[in-house]
Amino acid sequence: MLFSLPFCVRMILVMKMDKKREFPKRKDLRLKNYDYSSAGAYFVTICIKDRKRILSDIIKPVGVGAHDDPQIRLTEIGKVTEKHLLSSENIPGVKIDRYVIMPNHIHVIIFLSPNEYATQENGSSKAPTPTNEMLPHIVSTFKRFCTKELGNNIFQRGYIEHIVRDQKDYETRTKYIYENPIRWYYDELYTEE
Repeated sequence: MLFSLPFCVRMILVMKMDKKREFPKRKDLRLKNYDYSSAGAYFVTICIKDRKRILSDIIKPVGVGAHDDPQIRLTEIGKVTEKHLLSSENIPGVKIDRYVIMPNHIHVIIFLSPNEYATQENGSSKAPTPTNEMLPHIVSTFKRFCTKELGNNIFQRGYIEHIVRDQKDYETRTKYIYENPIRWYYDELYTEE
């Protein structure tokens, strides 16, 4: 029946059908009912748009018997991101514990101590409204300052976080950060460009 209609009418009907089509929902990576302003450690991954390798270079050791670990050489953009990442510690209650700036992503362990920022003298929260959650505030502030200094947004939308649950989990995440340059060429975020 659709094919017996004039071409322009068929196209209008097809466009209307496309508008009704459901697009896939973005998966929510955050824990339901978890207070992201509570004390603890968070392992955060922030990626660059289109996985562009603009933050650093991984330098392989060369020569006979070269057994040293690869070295990270930050680009100018990488130096800006490092500066603003470390300046996150200017937010009361925030401590940057460990981090690595890879060519197209950043891994960081952030400690939050809510007692240092929980309330102001008038009893209201110092955390941004309406979320009252420090982790999203830290990441968005970091991205905003980088974007302002660089003149454009280099980051992929959102970020990935993992709540560090205990000492063993912390040690696993710390080891992951330390070994990330060693595993770069096998990393799921590795690209040739």
